[in-house]
Amino acid sequence: MPLERLLAADRIEPAAQADDSDAVLDAAARLLADDAPTQVAAVAASLRQRERLGSTAIGHGIAIPHGRSDAFAEPRGAFLRLAHPVAFGAGDEQPVDLVFALIVPAHFTQQHLQLLSELAERFADADYRDALRHADDGGALLRLLSQPPPPAAALRSGARP
Repeated sequence: MPLERLLAADRIEPAAQADDSDAVLDAAARLLADDAPTQVAAVAASLRQRERLGSTAIGHGIAIPHGRSDAFAEPRGAFLRLAHPVAFGAGDEQPVDLVFALIVPAHFTQQHLQLLSELAERFADADYRDALRHADDGGALLRLLSQPPPPAAALRSGARP
């Protein structure tokens, strides 16, 4: 599923304020649930449940908190660029400043794994991370996040599209 189908302009926060990983999860839940109180609580609980299994920080300042919930019929994504990096338990011990949160319906097992794989591949690209960190606003972030990923062969060869 293309990332642009997961995102909406109102689920991108270009300067999110959060003092710790719990505040990041709360902010992500609000964006994912469009501020609907009962859904925010369910999404936050799902994100926290997954985070208790192990950090969703993948290194290089990136975290991909994710969970499952039947609150929505389709997967949803939210992107937060943090105003100040926070500790997130990353293996490389770098604080996180870029967060792509994901919530999928409980029965989306294979799709969930595919989305996580695509996100991890995109965020493995240092130039892409840099572009996200320097984007001017939410619109620029949405455009970057909505771009198709570079061809896998180009990534393997080190070439840039």
